[in-house]
Amino acid sequence: MSIKKTKHKDVKKAGKGKKGKKPRKADLADRHALYEQSVQSTEFEYEFIDTNFRRIRGRTATLLREDFCGTAQMCCEWVRGRAENHAVGVDLDAEVLEWGRQHHVAGLEPAQRARVTLLQEDVREVKTDPVDIVLAMNFSWQVFEQRDMLRAYFAAVRNSLVDDGVLFLDAFGGYDAFRELEEKTKHKGFTYVWDQASYDPITGHMVCYIHFHFSDGSKLKKAFHYEWRLWTLPEVKEILLEAGFSNVTIYWQQWDEETDEPSGIFEPASHGEADPGWICIISAEK
Repeated sequence: MSIKKTKHKDVKKAGKGKKGKKPRKADLADRHALYEQSVQSTEFEYEFIDTNFRRIRGRTATLLREDFCGTAQMCCEWVRGRAENHAVGVDLDAEVLEWGRQHHVAGLEPAQRARVTLLQEDVREVKTDPVDIVLAMNFSWQVFEQRDMLRAYFAAVRNSLVDDGVLFLDAFGGYDAFRELEEKTKHKGFTYVWDQASYDPITGHMVCYIHFHFSDGSKLKKAFHYEWRLWTLPEVKEILLEAGFSNVTIYWQQWDEETDEPSGIFEPASHGEADPGWICIISAEK
């Protein structure tokens, strides 16, 4: 199962406007490329999981499965890292997998390309050889909104790991996470807009969108659409342990006192600050 992603359908195709009119930037935009520029950091993810797996297990990981892999950018990052590395990407969205094949896998060297496998399957049911690491980033696992469903997914992940395998996933929260709000971040050539459109405090159900705004005034509205449950860290830790994992570690993002911004460094922590917004990484050991 993957996050529901809504294609942008109401923007005219480039060049289809009135004769002589220059196409809007939104008409020419590639939503997947914009997403990768504004959201993903595969170099950081590689370094984090590679370093921490070695710290936890005392050996080097070579076999990675990326759940909800989307464009499979991380899978390609992984196989470029070492000649021994293999990656399997799993996602239900055929369109995004094909985009990844054309824009990432095709750009690999032939030997690297042979070490990437992309599967259009449900992450709860996919069957692969046992892997060292399962990675589920960008909060995609929150699509499982019932406790039994999330526990079943975690249990399936545990069964897919080698005996000393590790699951890595990320989470977000803070008191602003429960608010209906929009956050804008400027990038070169566009503005990324994170839209927390609705939150139900009784069910925990949350609806979010990603929009992109451009300097010519055009907009790519609802380029991505997410519906999930905003799980809390105590719940996630409890469910991972219920699913059979032996140890769960929370890596809390550190703060740069000089810049008054997050440092990008994540360290194991037993307690966190009551910040308005935070992101953390979780490891669960088989």
